[in-house]
Amino acid sequence: MALREFLPRQILAHARASGVDRIVLIQMSYYGTDNQYMLDVIAESPDIFRGVAIIDPRMKAVEEEMKRLAGKGARGFRITITSPEAAARLSEGAFDVMFRQGAALGLAICPLINPEFLPVLEKVVARFPETPVIVDHLARLGISGEIRQEDVNQLCYLSQYPEVRVKVSAFYALGQKQPPHLDLAPTIKQVFEAYGPQRLMWASDCPFQILNEPYEASIALIREHLDFLSAEDREWILRKTAEEFFFKRG
Repeated sequence: MALREFLPRQILAHARASGVDRIVLIQMSYYGTDNQYMLDVIAESPDIFRGVAIIDPRMKAVEEEMKRLAGKGARGFRITITSPEAAARLSEGAFDVMFRQGAALGLAICPLINPEFLPVLEKVVARFPETPVIVDHLARLGISGEIRQEDVNQLCYLSQYPEVRVKVSAFYALGQKQPPHLDLAPTIKQVFEAYGPQRLMWASDCPFQILNEPYEASIALIREHLDFLSAEDREWILRKTAEEFFFKRG
């Protein structure tokens, strides 16, 4: 099953039914580095939307492009580290300019990363500790169906860097990949104990998430099922962490 379209009104219909009224848009990979559609959506409803853009780290004017996009509502930049080749580029400094400018402007580098490459990311974060980093989808722990403790430990190890945050998201793709996703609770608890609620942010990974399950199934895990979270913890993870970074900065 695939969606032929997924427009702002459609994502808002899913989100508002679950009490979500603001959304951080992630540049759709299908569009590559052409961020214009996302920017147009933000411009039409700047109180509702912010964005995470994609740029080519090899372009000549990386700093200028990041600053330009930040002025239009982009608060972060996705980098994809899901292959040995991409991990090698990260290690060799291909994204250093982006990390440096992220620190200068308070913009996040948002790695979509496989867990086996977290040690490579840690070395880069150690060189740029002032750069905000938001790790997507729990670093895809359990994407293969197995959650390895060594991978969880590595993600938790990154918590020593105060500017690293983690998106607690894409449950449909992790572990057993079935709602209510209670198999992910022990992993989320370990990550929560390492980072605390103010550095964790929930996300749905919509529209991909709703191809597998209702939107509500993703948010319900945090809101209803994790007994180690207080009401205040849930408020930070479900709203305030993302709000503070994406909507109140800049």
